[in-house]
Amino acid sequence: MINNDVLRSIRYMLDLSDGRVVEIIQLADADFPVGKADVQGFLKKDDEADYLECSDRVLAHFLDGLVIHCRGRDDSRPTRPLEKRVTNNVVLKKLRVAFELKDVDMHQAFADAGFPISKPELTALFRQPGHKNFRLCGDQLLRNFLKGLTLRVRGG
Repeated sequence: MINNDVLRSIRYMLDLSDGRVVEIIQLADADFPVGKADVQGFLKKDDEADYLECSDRVLAHFLDGLVIHCRGRDDSRPTRPLEKRVTNNVVLKKLRVAFELKDVDMHQAFADAGFPISKPELTALFRQPGHKNFRLCGDQLLRNFLKGLTLRVRGG
């Protein structure tokens, strides 16, 4: 999925203002150079003027900041290195951690979106890329998960 679409979906899901998105990004790294104008550019459609492409680095900071925003910072643990490439699997993992979702919750989110998946399909998405049962998360799968999670978070 395009990073801008992921950012747009999560922003809608949590009803975040542009300023709040900047704050969440800076929770992961206070020195990361991003401003309100950048966020507004990320949220525009690709054919609009002032559209900016959301890089993997920006989305990684946003997702890490979202985990801190939702769960709080754990100073007893070292900070995890930033992902160089943000795949759909990484987005799924970060959202699972941020919202403290168990397998049952994830299955329910998929079912709420009208896209139920089996337990082996779900666990394959969270395996290490070198594992024989690893499965890439497709755009349709992530889109449906975001839709189901939005229904869950926004209550309807």
